[in-house]
Amino acid sequence: MGLLDDLKVQYRMGGITQRLIFWNIGIFLISLFFYEFRLGVFIFPDWLALSSDPLTVAIHPWTLISYAFLHSGFLHLLFNMLVLNYSGMLFLTFFKEKQLVGLYILSAVFSGIVFSTAYFLMGQQSTIVGASAAIMAVLMATTTYSPKMPIRLLLIGRVQLWHMTAVILIIDLMQLMIENTGGHISHLAGAFFGFIYIKMLQNGTDLSKIITGISDWVVNISKPSNPKPFKKVHRNYNTKQNPTASKLIGRDKKQQQIDDILDKISRSGYESLTQEEKDFLFNAGK
Repeated sequence: MGLLDDLKVQYRMGGITQRLIFWNIGIFLISLFFYEFRLGVFIFPDWLALSSDPLTVAIHPWTLISYAFLHSGFLHLLFNMLVLNYSGMLFLTFFKEKQLVGLYILSAVFSGIVFSTAYFLMGQQSTIVGASAAIMAVLMATTTYSPKMPIRLLLIGRVQLWHMTAVILIIDLMQLMIENTGGHISHLAGAFFGFIYIKMLQNGTDLSKIITGISDWVVNISKPSNPKPFKKVHRNYNTKQNPTASKLIGRDKKQQQIDDILDKISRSGYESLTQEEKDFLFNAGK
């Protein structure tokens, strides 16, 4: 199996965090056809990056989401994807994948609006790109829900989750008026949204259902208008009485093998699979 096939399997079989990482990398690579390289960073046009000008945002409303999948350079992308992978893993300890997607998108929109409004009120003009605000929302949501969750940091050791989050917030506050003011404003807005998301969820309101509802609507309208009626299949495993039973059993064995491999991925990750198991999954998905 080639590298491309291996990536396809990882995308299909990996969790939503891995898919978000794929989307970030893919959109960033595509966006490089439209960038301008200036002062060591990638500068994107106003119809891709998020502008601080409310009129520009009104003309290009999709930038409230697109900016959260763009990055100013390869190191910016690498760092954010490492943090997204870690924060997403922590978040999915308690919540569903659809909630992660919903929180990511909604926090990006909220943080973008806060950034644009703040800069407009300050009489300044700029643009921002990056997934940091959405990632901060995911991290803050997990911290709000389980602040004493034990984590282990390289060179530091065992700490509680709120310790790490607090340090990140303090750094953002300290650098707010020194450099990258727009970025720090969006980070803090993302953290605030993550906090509000959990508090509303605990009171019975799941804001992520807004995104889930939209995605389900898109999926439903793309389905055929006249689907074929559902057909029941009665299985008889007595091969003497039913000559097709052996085929059904074969399919069951194949599905069981797929389930076993997926269980192994959930326990140990995709990298724990043997090459034979990877090839089997790839061929089964064709």
